[in-house]
Amino acid sequence: MTTISELEQRITSAFTRIVAGVEALSVAAPPTHPPDSADVANLQAELDEERMAHAQLNERVKVLRDHDTMGQQVLRAEVERLTRQTDTQGLDMQRLRSSVTQLREDLRRLREAAEQGMADPGLINRAMQAELEALRATRAAEASEMAEILAALGPIVEAEEMRAHA
Repeated sequence: MTTISELEQRITSAFTRIVAGVEALSVAAPPTHPPDSADVANLQAELDEERMAHAQLNERVKVLRDHDTMGQQVLRAEVERLTRQTDTQGLDMQRLRSSVTQLREDLRRLREAAEQGMADPGLINRAMQAELEALRATRAAEASEMAEILAALGPIVEAEEMRAHA
């Protein structure tokens, strides 16, 4: 962004100097002889060149601003995508922690019941359900991670295919 500002300042100062020079020439003593048409043509050509350079610099500044705006939009989209990804991973991890905690508690109770010689089918069932839920949560976390990997690889594969076909 500082490059754009610097270019604008340079253009502005160049035009200020040109205007001051033209005003100084018009205020100076009138020429003793009328200006030569070749001189006028040369001056007109130089003025046209300066105008062309100014237009090119303005166009370049516009392109840089457009490019900067587009880059910011791309970055915002990437930040939003990564935020959603992080939120999904956080929910998966929370679900997994909860399932593992429940599984540990059920296994502890099952171990205590086994030590007392009492096998409780309901306790065994709950332990197996907790283990199944932990496996589901692990599977969901892995599926989410795989989707993220595939999403990241997609543009790379497309670029390689385009390069291979070019």
